[in-house]
Amino acid sequence: MSRVLITGATGFVARAVIAALRAEGHTLSGTTRQPGIGQGPDRIPLYHVPAFDGDLAHIVAGADVVVHLAARTHHMNERGLDAIDLYRAINRDGTRHLAEAAAAAGVKRFVFMSSVKAVGEESFGRPFDETTPPVPEDAYGLSKLEGERALAEVAARTGLEAVILRLPLVYGPGVRGNLAALLKLCDRGLPLPLGGIRNRRSFVSVANLASAVALTLRHPAPAGIYFVSDGEDISTSELVATITRALGKRPLLLPVPAALFSFAGSLPKIGGAVRRLTGSLQVDSRLIRESLGWRPVQSLAAGLDEMAQAWKERADMVSSPYIH
Repeated sequence: MSRVLITGATGFVARAVIAALRAEGHTLSGTTRQPGIGQGPDRIPLYHVPAFDGDLAHIVAGADVVVHLAARTHHMNERGLDAIDLYRAINRDGTRHLAEAAAAAGVKRFVFMSSVKAVGEESFGRPFDETTPPVPEDAYGLSKLEGERALAEVAARTGLEAVILRLPLVYGPGVRGNLAALLKLCDRGLPLPLGGIRNRRSFVSVANLASAVALTLRHPAPAGIYFVSDGEDISTSELVATITRALGKRPLLLPVPAALFSFAGSLPKIGGAVRRLTGSLQVDSRLIRESLGWRPVQSLAAGLDEMAQAWKERADMVSSPYIH
């Protein structure tokens, strides 16, 4: 078993990763940007690391593996030089500094959570795979691609084993951001103008992602770049219908002409959001299956149902008169 340092150890993905690695007997520690926390909710020791730009020797000392989950995540509508500098400081420069500290401390393996956005925003009917030339379209995607390349450079120079996992949208219990907003919308049971969308999008459940991370720790030679997905692509309308049914509501999806969405997608302020709803973004995860023998542990339907049930339980707790 390995001694594993998990950065971003209080986040949504980290909870599932910690559970999977603990089940396999690894010794865990983590980092958080939240001050004043010495032990995480999963009872692992935590280091307070506001940014990965200082002396990190004490953080990585004694670790065999680093699982780097911490990142500046995607924020909608961020543009300009300030935005790219903020993303680069954490997703590129922070990854380089941590990798260099890990290599100097004798860490053997470094697992980096990257994103499909390092390659692009839309697959146009041909799923991205590891041979697709990267053409990121925003500051977040560019910083993730640069983080991959920074890690690869350190690995080539030091012998550190670098594993890069490129992820589509990650979902599961406790999800935040756009998917949490979608859950709230579906829970209201209101009519939505999404019935005519026939796109295809890839997803990965947090349980499947955690199992892939666990595999990269026990596989003898996992170094490389891999897309990870459930392997079951669906449309936005199918996603909304599945979530709504799992919440116990009847989907009300109104068909809207594709031309109207096409026009909305060209508008400056809302175009990006519309394209994410209507465009296709598929990934091909055959390489990790064929090279490392990975298989999803959870189906898309089961993962979406688990996420919806967790949402319902949380909503019931918040609305309970006994919760103060």
